[in-house]
Amino acid sequence: MTTATQTQTTVKSRYSYQETLAASQKVNWRIEDIIGGDKRLGFKQPLMPESFARVEELSFLTPAEKLKLNQIRGFDYLCAFGLVEEFILPFVLDHARPKLQGDDYRVRAFLQFAAEEAKHIHLFKKFRAEFESGFGTDCLFIGPPDAIAASILAHDPLAVALAILHIEWMSQRHYTESIQDNQQLDAQFKSLLKHHWMEEAQHAKLDTLMVEALAEGRSEAELAKALDEYLEIGGFLDEGLSQQAHYNLENLQRSTGRTLTVDESVEFLAKQHQALRWTFLGSGMTHPNFLATLERLSPILRRRIEEVAPIFC
Repeated sequence: MTTATQTQTTVKSRYSYQETLAASQKVNWRIEDIIGGDKRLGFKQPLMPESFARVEELSFLTPAEKLKLNQIRGFDYLCAFGLVEEFILPFVLDHARPKLQGDDYRVRAFLQFAAEEAKHIHLFKKFRAEFESGFGTDCLFIGPPDAIAASILAHDPLAVALAILHIEWMSQRHYTESIQDNQQLDAQFKSLLKHHWMEEAQHAKLDTLMVEALAEGRSEAELAKALDEYLEIGGFLDEGLSQQAHYNLENLQRSTGRTLTVDESVEFLAKQHQALRWTFLGSGMTHPNFLATLERLSPILRRRIEEVAPIFC
């Protein structure tokens, strides 16, 4: 009799390369359509929904300081997506390269995926430059991107693909649940996130196919090891988020000219680290579609993530 650890994974996907490619081609847009000319960020409204910024929890800040912090969180949001695209792009290309002579729709879908990620990197760079020119003070962000990318890409490809899938569904959740119908946010920032969401919807499907392909034939023990490495990536990113909370404290103090007390700083760091955790880790780990993919690979994987996720929420 075959034991549980010897059972090999076989998953029939819900998605197809042909349908995903067709959908992606329908929503394709140009950077010039959403930035430049009179399409500029404003700094009179929040950039981020409160569910992610969590500035209202900091009662010692004035309304003007809370708005500044919200916009600083918009800055780290832009930078974080620019950073993760830097490792997603080479990973997708590496995944596509070995099978260029295979399924034509698969090849075209992944090359389209890679082209869109390259476009997103360019887009986030342009928005970051616009933020920095309009905000009034320089803001710090973790890095350098190439060192972070190298650390993540050193892991098991399935672990990296799971991390990317987490990010793709995370971005979908952010837009549909907290941004799409939020009338308080800056219109230009919402436009950026809308156009990013439109293409990431297809990326989430393609990355699901990638995860399933990389999991094919793996035993329960091998899947569990890949999940361990996915959690290692999460832990590595969480260390970066802790550092970013410290940077955001410095960013706020520099932009407002106010120095927080020791007690205020301790509260700021604790609450803003947790806000960053929810934004970039918890909201992806608990996305129903991410959990459903884990369930399809092995119910054990889903249960493990459901046990870990509350730390990041």
